[in-house]
Amino acid sequence: MAKESQNRLKYFAALKSKYQATQYQDSSPASLLYLILRKVDIGIELLDLEFNWLQEHELFETLEIIWLQQFRMGESKRLEDEFSHLKAKYKVAKNWESSVGSVLYPILWKLESEKSLTDSEIKLLQDNNLIQIVTIAQDIKRFAQLKEKYQATKYQDSHPDSRLYRILKKLDTEASLNDNEYEWLLNNELFEAIEIFEKQEFARQAKVSQLKSKYQASQYPDISLSSQLYQILQKIDADEKLIYSEIYWLEQQGLTETIAIAEELEQKQEFIALKAKYKASQYEDLLSDNYLYVILKKLDSENYLNEQDINFLRHYKLPKTIEIANDKYASILKSKIMSLMVMSDLEIDWLRNNEYEDIIILAQHKHFAALKRKYGLVDPLLPLKPFYAIMIKLEKKERLDPKFVFQLMEEGLLSNDGKIALAYYKLEAEFYEQELGRTGHKWNIPTASGYWRKANEPEQALKLTNLDLNRVNDSNLKSAILVTRGAAFRDVDKLDDAEGCAKKAMEYQPDSHQPYTLMGAICYDKYNYEQGNYWFEQAIQRGAETKDIDAEIKRVIRSTKDEKKRHEAAEYLLKKDSQRYSWAKSYLKKSQDNGK
Repeated sequence: MAKESQNRLKYFAALKSKYQATQYQDSSPASLLYLILRKVDIGIELLDLEFNWLQEHELFETLEIIWLQQFRMGESKRLEDEFSHLKAKYKVAKNWESSVGSVLYPILWKLESEKSLTDSEIKLLQDNNLIQIVTIAQDIKRFAQLKEKYQATKYQDSHPDSRLYRILKKLDTEASLNDNEYEWLLNNELFEAIEIFEKQEFARQAKVSQLKSKYQASQYPDISLSSQLYQILQKIDADEKLIYSEIYWLEQQGLTETIAIAEELEQKQEFIALKAKYKASQYEDLLSDNYLYVILKKLDSENYLNEQDINFLRHYKLPKTIEIANDKYASILKSKIMSLMVMSDLEIDWLRNNEYEDIIILAQHKHFAALKRKYGLVDPLLPLKPFYAIMIKLEKKERLDPKFVFQLMEEGLLSNDGKIALAYYKLEAEFYEQELGRTGHKWNIPTASGYWRKANEPEQALKLTNLDLNRVNDSNLKSAILVTRGAAFRDVDKLDDAEGCAKKAMEYQPDSHQPYTLMGAICYDKYNYEQGNYWFEQAIQRGAETKDIDAEIKRVIRSTKDEKKRHEAAEYLLKKDSQRYSWAKSYLKKSQDNGK
């Protein structure tokens, strides 16, 4: 206990020495001075009572030391508060951590006091992604320049959030101020800025009057800068296109002459732009009713230029415009080709006349590929010539030249029921029907009927041959019509009607092999093979070739839909003459394969 008391005495003596209070005689730890000095030494703020006590005991040096120490204690907090205020003022992001020891603090302090930053300080802010501060710094600099320009430097606030900054920016763009802004300048006694604004306003009003006169709108009374008319006239004067609502407003005010001028100016601007775009600037006339304007508008809308248009361009020596027009139209045609659209003869002629042979070749190959798909020609080696020309004729429903027919026969394209064969036979059938109508020559009837059958349209053959034979004098023609009609009945599985036609044909032409061949085929259709052979023999006796009879039998077997009946027919033929009908073996094999 004595030791603790001794330590307190020593501590009190040290405190008195530290805080210049040795003249105070009382050294007892029970002294108020001991309490005061202990509080100061551990950083506790003194009360007014304690300060008064020190003054009463004339410890002035002690007071000065304590005041300085306690001021330093509060300075750290003040620094933090000031830094927080600056960060908020200059919009530093809340997630941007910084202390008073950061380089940001002196930069913000400098910006606050000196209103400017060096390039290196700006770069440091940019490197730390503090773009908002950079923007504010630039605005502060701009604000200072505007205050100087519009003689408003006596206004102290230099922060960009100031209302004056917004007003001065409007003045600098010669925008009109509203009443509140004007009154604000008056209240802040910024008379020089007001004088500049009033000069601007007078100039703008003069401009309104000038524009109204220039664009035939003087009858409209309002000359204010906020009027709808002024905004519209400014757009016209700046070569800007009016929108529908603005044109409608002019119409409502009866300003039709203004509308006409605006439209004419728009057309002139468009004409100038089109001339530049299509290399026709050397043509000087700018009248909107000029024929060149019509041509360039047509060209810009991707329309085809006719011969009259091209001649006009030639006359005024605009070869580059012609070249652009041709290339543009050729590109359109090429896109059409790539979209698998078919070009017209007129388009092909245009390409040829303008030496775009590469596009013609592309068009032919694309169209050839499409036609091959349409007509079921799967051979990838099928040459373009002559088959493209053949299919083009079929597409146009034009009869084929004999040479083309021979070439189709060489490729075996007329010996099956392929689409190209059917198209050819249909064209022939239609031709001979037309010939019948044109000439009245009745032998065209069996010819056309035969082609209708080959085109797989037996109904057309039946329709054509449905006539009164009593009006036909030639017995041979009657027989020929009945044979082709009977064959058409066979095609639609009306075998009894077919048999009736065959028998009548025999009566009209008993020496012709054709009715007997038809009768044999009908019997085979009915699976009466022995009877069919009888009629085929009769046909051979009347001049039919054995190979033709065999071909007819082969067609019957091939077209038999019943697999079992086809098998029976093949067995019958092979049993009858295995060498002559050796081809029938393939049908036996097919039957065996299908049965597995």
